[in-house]
Amino acid sequence: MQSDRVVVIGAGIGGLVAALLLAARGLAVTVVERAEGPGGKMREVTVGGARIDAGPTVFTMRWVLDEILAEAGTRLDDHLALRPAALLARHAWDDGSRLDLFAEIDRSADAIGDFAGAAEAAGYRAFCARAQAVYRALECSFLRGPRPSPVSLVRRAGLGGVRDLLNASPFVLLWDALGEHFADPRLRQLFGRYATYSGSSPFAAPATLMLIAHVEQEGVWLVEGGMHRVARTLATLAEARGATFRYGANVTEIVTERGRAAGVVLATGERIAGEAVVCNADVAALAAGLFGAAAARAVAPGGDAVPSLSAVTWTLCARATGFPLPRHSVFFAPDYAAEFEAIFARGRLPAEPTVYVCAQDRDDEATGPDGPERLLVLVNAAPTGDRAPPSPQEIASCEQATFARLARAGLTLEPAAEPVVTTPAGFARLFPATGGALYGRAVHGWRASFRRPGATTSLPGLVLAGGSVHPGPGVPMAAMSGRLAAAAVLADLASTRRFHRAAMPGGMSMR
Repeated sequence: MQSDRVVVIGAGIGGLVAALLLAARGLAVTVVERAEGPGGKMREVTVGGARIDAGPTVFTMRWVLDEILAEAGTRLDDHLALRPAALLARHAWDDGSRLDLFAEIDRSADAIGDFAGAAEAAGYRAFCARAQAVYRALECSFLRGPRPSPVSLVRRAGLGGVRDLLNASPFVLLWDALGEHFADPRLRQLFGRYATYSGSSPFAAPATLMLIAHVEQEGVWLVEGGMHRVARTLATLAEARGATFRYGANVTEIVTERGRAAGVVLATGERIAGEAVVCNADVAALAAGLFGAAAARAVAPGGDAVPSLSAVTWTLCARATGFPLPRHSVFFAPDYAAEFEAIFARGRLPAEPTVYVCAQDRDDEATGPDGPERLLVLVNAAPTGDRAPPSPQEIASCEQATFARLARAGLTLEPAAEPVVTTPAGFARLFPATGGALYGRAVHGWRASFRRPGATTSLPGLVLAGGSVHPGPGVPMAAMSGRLAAAAVLADLASTRRFHRAAMPGGMSMR
């Protein structure tokens, strides 16, 4: 009999994973989502009748979902068709130079040698070894477990792991660390881009973010049917285990009774009771009081937090010619420092943006369909969508600069239908109280990662999940946050003697 009820606010990846795991343990789970379907930032839009991914486009660390689905009694391969990508990304500069990175280190080193010389190829190999060491140092002590403090992180690592933690370069800026490996400014620019994966600037983020290079070398996967299918699959699996989904339902308050979370109230006035609440909204929405005063007090105010990057995106169905697009391509601006200075110091769109293009109908062969194809074009932007959003004139200027950069590389796009353009103001409407920031707080400085809240809050029964909480943004990190949230709910209910099946099979190890 389902006697313990849990309300999950938000059907983003963190909320979907929490719902799936809790429903698989026999709890009565209701997921309440203000949008009309699951996914959160893993969204999908329709252009000219084509359904196009307009959120995350890279699937890594597949072992995270392998283990989560195993806990739910099924297999990832039974629900999603994945194939590994050999070509990670193609990179282009205004001077006409190009460089491909591959999943195999040797292939990438050979390409870098041809691109910039033997010394840079050797620097790349040393960089890869360092990235692997950083990942190994942080995998168990930071990524897998509940949010640590600096002291508890050292305690988890043990005496033998303290040196490894220090070697992870937490006090060194990523840009400076890259200078130890690469003399060619184009290579520093390329690998500095890893900071943007967490919505941060390579000139302010710690060198620990180089671990993303190792994550990609461990495997980047192409999802048949697109990334949004991951979200729909998790929702379907949760429903099969008894979870109920309420779409188009906006939560206005997290209810408290006797000092603990006791359900939610919808904008319609309807109340949904629960013994626990998992909030998969951005922490900024909680802190801003969008779910009531009691919930706002349950999280630390984030007044000193630097919001992460926002974006301007163009989702297109277009004919692409003149440049051999693989699945992922990056077209770099000439002045990287000026780009991030405009965004983080002045809160403006960069005059010369770096442009990312995801060609969703292509693979390693860079051969496109005979006709219009599905494309996502993205540039980084300041998270000012709810206070000082770019004007229509600024958006138009950004669009001109963006597509001019593509044209200089030889890429011509001929839209077959009107593109869908999403600006920081649009993202702020989709994700209230964020300003359009897409990754929670920026990882600027060594303390930033420790300032993300963990799953538990000061309000008993209220648990957090999503990319704005520990362990951070990105699909696998958000999925891990959902797993940690589920464990926190089970532990909380066990402590109140309402639920006695608190342990998940295999515990919380994610190996």
